[in-house]
Amino acid sequence: MVFKVGERVMEQARSTERPARVGEVREVVREDPPRYRIRWDDGHESVYSASAGALNPLPAEHEAA
Repeated sequence: MVFKVGERVMEQARSTERPARVGEVREVVREDPPRYRIRWDDGHESVYSASAGALNPLPAEHEAA
């Protein structure tokens, strides 16, 4: 899945000790393979290369919460 600047995304937790995290795509650094600069809701920013299924669009019901 390819994301665009401004889209809200959710990273699935990599372990049971860490919750999923939510952020906004700030920049598409590279398209193939995709790399994104993401500003996470906790204030951190990172360049992110997602493995298959690790980064998903933020569900609408989560945004309303």
